[in-house]
Amino acid sequence: MANINEITCQHLRDLVPYQSARRIGGHGHSFLNANESPKSELYMFNSTTLNRYPDCQPFDILHLYADYVGNGLRPDNVLVSRGSDEAIGLIIRAFCEVNEGIVIAPPTYGMYEIAAKTNRANVYYAKRDNNFVLHKEALESAIKEAPFKVKAVFIDSPCNPLGSIFSRDDVEYLLKNNEDVLFVIDEAYIEFCRENSVTSLLAKYNNLIVLRTLSKAFALAGIRCGFTLASKEIIQVLLKVIDPYPIPDPVAQIARQALARGGISMMEDRVALAIKRRNILKDALLKLSFVKKIFDDTANYLLVEFEDGPFIFESLKQKGIILRSFAKVEGLSNAIRITIGNDEELDELMRSLVALDK
Repeated sequence: MANINEITCQHLRDLVPYQSARRIGGHGHSFLNANESPKSELYMFNSTTLNRYPDCQPFDILHLYADYVGNGLRPDNVLVSRGSDEAIGLIIRAFCEVNEGIVIAPPTYGMYEIAAKTNRANVYYAKRDNNFVLHKEALESAIKEAPFKVKAVFIDSPCNPLGSIFSRDDVEYLLKNNEDVLFVIDEAYIEFCRENSVTSLLAKYNNLIVLRTLSKAFALAGIRCGFTLASKEIIQVLLKVIDPYPIPDPVAQIARQALARGGISMMEDRVALAIKRRNILKDALLKLSFVKKIFDDTANYLLVEFEDGPFIFESLKQKGIILRSFAKVEGLSNAIRITIGNDEELDELMRSLVALDK
């Protein structure tokens, strides 16, 4: 018998894979742990083209997304991929040489670190302050202190799980003063706070990359469709390393419908409803005696600090309500992230929490 561990790449032997909400799982009936939309829309697709390989980069999808973003964006400033997760890996593969790497600022989206490690890139950590605020000075210090050449800095804004926004002015300062570093701003949740987007800076700075997705506000997590927005030169580099047929034809067909005028209108209505539900949930949570803090509310989730987070998490899990615990994250041991679900799911959640508060 072959010793598989011996023939596995050294850098993968002890790697713990990203623990997605679906991978962690849990037996229940109410899943408020993955920041998904609570409702799917009805889409149709034509199956008569499935015998043909799809276009690597469907031009009409690029055009529709460029038009949706605006700010003078053109199709050659857009790359479509299998979610923004694929784009994260492409950026690291394309720009990080051996003994180079990236900077991240935990707590943040876990795939930045996993993508770096699976591609043999180094990772250095910028430090947030005691209130989890990320300052531009901390990122600049990390770039200078890292024991390797930093090629990219990954910042999610809104941040998952904190909900915090990294200001446009701070992004511009970093771009201007660190021209040899790529700044990757992950705007997966930006539709819930569109005024905070940095896409208007793309025309001015060629070291800016913005990541987007159809998974959240567009309610299309199941089709895995994301976008990279950057200079034409960066997009051309990424096209060298992307797989030849990354976007299945059914995915492209659904994306076209989602990015048409009617699809965008549905998305805007969905976002408005999610924000309304989020505000109602926040008010209700703040009335509970064991809720200590609610972090920034900028996306389709709330990060809540309880007096005893693990107890709350396990108690709700026993009732079939699956949330996302951050018990193993430094400084967030009592924090739980709650996806904004539908009215019935949120009503059940609050009934269960009120019962625990007695």
